[in-house]
Amino acid sequence: MRLKILTWHVHGSYLYYLTQAPHDFYLPVKPGKPEGYGGRLGGFPWGENVHDIPAEEVQHQQFDCILFQSRRNYQEDQYDILSEAQRDLPRLYLEHDPPREQPTDTAHWVDDPETLLVHVTHFNQLMWQNNRTPTCVVEHGVVVPDRVTYTGELPRGIVVANGLRKRGRRLGADIFEQVKRSIPLDLVGMDAESLGGIGEVTHLQLPAFEARYRFFFHPVRYTSLGLAVCEAMMLGMPIVGLATTELATVVENDVSGFVDTNVNALVDRMQMLIDNPEAAHRLSQGAKEQARSRFGIERFVRNWNAAFEQAMSLKGGFNSSHRSGKSILEGNRA
Repeated sequence: MRLKILTWHVHGSYLYYLTQAPHDFYLPVKPGKPEGYGGRLGGFPWGENVHDIPAEEVQHQQFDCILFQSRRNYQEDQYDILSEAQRDLPRLYLEHDPPREQPTDTAHWVDDPETLLVHVTHFNQLMWQNNRTPTCVVEHGVVVPDRVTYTGELPRGIVVANGLRKRGRRLGADIFEQVKRSIPLDLVGMDAESLGGIGEVTHLQLPAFEARYRFFFHPVRYTSLGLAVCEAMMLGMPIVGLATTELATVVENDVSGFVDTNVNALVDRMQMLIDNPEAAHRLSQGAKEQARSRFGIERFVRNWNAAFEQAMSLKGGFNSSHRSGKSILEGNRA
C-alpha cells in the first residue's frame, strides 16, 4: 500500500534514506527555511516521491499518516500547521537520540497508545522510559556508490561530525583534540574549521573523500549510532571508537575495527593501523561484511514498511487481515 506521509526535514541524511521507501513524502516549507521547514534541501539526490509543500497549504492536503521527528514537531508544529482531522491520523514518532536529561529515568514526551514510537537503535529503546507508547526499532540502512570502495592510502584517520566543537564532550570534542596530539586526524563536517578541521563535505562527495583514509575514528561518548559510521563501514573502512551506546554491538574487535573505553588503547590501535596497512585492509573486509548484513537499505525499507503498517493498525487504518502483531517488531537485524 503506497502511503502519503507528512514529515519534517530534521536530519537530512536519514530523511534521504527513509525516502527510499515506496511512499510519497511531503515536507512542509516556510520562507527562510527555519528549523524543520527546509524541504528538499540541496546536497541530496531526492527522488520524485519527495515533495515540498508550503506550510500554509498542509491542512488542505490529504495524508495517510504523520511522521514526527522532533519534540518541536510533536508539541508545537502539529498544532501550527495541521488541521484537527489531520492530528487524528495514524502517527509515528521517529526518535533519533537516546535520552539527554537523565540516561535511565527520562520519560519520553510521547505517551500515547495510538502512536508508534520508532527508535533507531536498540540502545535508545532500552534507555528511554517509553510510557504507554508502543515501540519498535528500525536500525539504520544506508547506500554508498558501487564505484567507491576503501583504498586507505592516506596514513591518517578521519572524523565525520557536524558542530563538534559546539556539541562538546557528548560528541567527544575533547577526545578528538586529545587523540589528534599523537595521531594524524582530519575532521570534516559543519564548523569543522573551528577545531582545525577541513570543513563540510557534501553527502554525495563524502564516500570518495573518506575512502582514502586508513580508518574512521568515532570519538562519541553518548549519542545514537551515527549514520556516518554505517556509511564508512559500507565502504569498507575500519572503525575505531568508544565502546559506548550502540557502537559496542556494531564493531567487533580485530574483525571490523576496534572499540574500547580506554582512549590510550585506541590510540595504540590507530597507530598500528597507520603503520600496518595490511592489517587495515583485513579489517576493511570485516567492516564491509558487517555493514552489508546489518545496514542494507532493503532491510531498512522492509522494517519501515512494517512500522507504517503497525501505525496504521493502531488507528484502524488497516483492517484486521493486514495486522501483523508481534511479527512487525521482529527481524530488525535480519
